[in-house]
Amino acid sequence: MKFILSFIFALLSQLIFAKSKAPSYTPNLPQPSQSEIRYGKHERNVLDFWKAESISPAPVAFVIHGGGWKGGSKERLDRFADPIALLQAGISVVAINYRYVTSDESPPVKAPLHDAARALQFVRSKAKEWNINKNRIGAAGGSAGACSSLWLAFHDDLADPKNKDSILRESSRLQCAAVTGAQTTLDPKQMKEWTPNSKYGGHAFGLHPFDAFLKNRKEIMPWIKEYSPFANVTEDDPPIFLQYKSPPAIGQVQKDPTHTSNFGIKLQEHCIANGVKCELYYPNGPKTVHSDPTSFLITHLQK
Repeated sequence: MKFILSFIFALLSQLIFAKSKAPSYTPNLPQPSQSEIRYGKHERNVLDFWKAESISPAPVAFVIHGGGWKGGSKERLDRFADPIALLQAGISVVAINYRYVTSDESPPVKAPLHDAARALQFVRSKAKEWNINKNRIGAAGGSAGACSSLWLAFHDDLADPKNKDSILRESSRLQCAAVTGAQTTLDPKQMKEWTPNSKYGGHAFGLHPFDAFLKNRKEIMPWIKEYSPFANVTEDDPPIFLQYKSPPAIGQVQKDPTHTSNFGIKLQEHCIANGVKCELYYPNGPKTVHSDPTSFLITHLQK
């Protein structure tokens, strides 16, 4: 009996400890209207939803956390957008978790990107129930979450009108995206040309270290064309906003090559060449209308 009680006590202690270590939102953020809502089968296919006060269907800010597609959680929400300002502007907010690149998908990056797409389609499927305007959804995110947001913004619609799964019949397109520290390409050749000390991205395709990523570029080019935001830009894409912490220096070694604004300046050039509106902000850079993702989202989602 003593052994059983000791075992139960140890188990309860572990559960309490695990709960105390679970990620949590900052104290000033209101509790979600709905939390841990499942949009898929995997344990990380969950999202939280904050409903804005609005008589008419409200726009939605769809936030994707960063963490290299290997870590992080939706509770990092306020690092990538200001949920309180969005709610005060009448914009509902969604924060998602997704599978990491450690899943069994091939290539690994398919897991976080397609999870983001499905989560977006799921949100659209809740339009009537959650009083949201499915035609006014903009994404925000940082680093890997920013890359995912841009991929959604540029990729062709994944909607499958005849699919038995009603969620997959919904559109995966965005009306805008506003991101911070984005990796705008997953092409190692472009990365090296823009930033000589590039070292990020091979894990998206299961290739380590970066030299192996570069060496196998030709073989994985179909994947790069499918999953790199830069490769998917076309004239029908929505307006985007890019924010970085330092000015660009193309062709020069960067202190933080993974989040360099070299990514931003090259994507902006590409977007302009294709007729896509792209606003790029960095300290002491050219004057911009907006200086942060939240203000950009409010401007474009309230139209």
